[in-house]
Amino acid sequence: MSTRVNHFKTVPALIKSLSGVTQASHATSVDRVIKDLIDIRASQLNGCAFCLDMHVKQAKINGERELRIYHLPIWRESPLFTAKEKAALALTEALTRISDHGVTQEVYLSTQEHFSDVEISELTFAISIINSWNRLQLISQMAPGSQDSAYGLERANLQ
Repeated sequence: MSTRVNHFKTVPALIKSLSGVTQASHATSVDRVIKDLIDIRASQLNGCAFCLDMHVKQAKINGERELRIYHLPIWRESPLFTAKEKAALALTEALTRISDHGVTQEVYLSTQEHFSDVEISELTFAISIINSWNRLQLISQMAPGSQDSAYGLERANLQ
């Protein structure tokens, strides 16, 4: 797989801005574990190999158990996720797979049961940001793992 367009070179100011929003999102109250789950699940749904590779490695570095990562495609049935994590994953899927119905009242009420309005806004930004990165990587087709050394991802010991 070769890179088609390198957004870091063609539109560095826009990448810098999106990177800044990403960093601001990391500084919110969204739990790191939930953020990792959001990044992995959205990347799975979007078929973004580069981002999925990156975020699985980041999650492992952050202490996530591999079995939970393996269970993400079946999170609804899996006993490995808390109700709060499942609410965040349901919102992730609703905002990533936008349907004619948008975010259903059921998904919203489940989210509201576990998160404050501020946290819901922060979750929405986190989900929107990973979806933006996924779309940028889907068009560029950067090879999974090609930036591991730049991001320190070799520490995950996943080859």
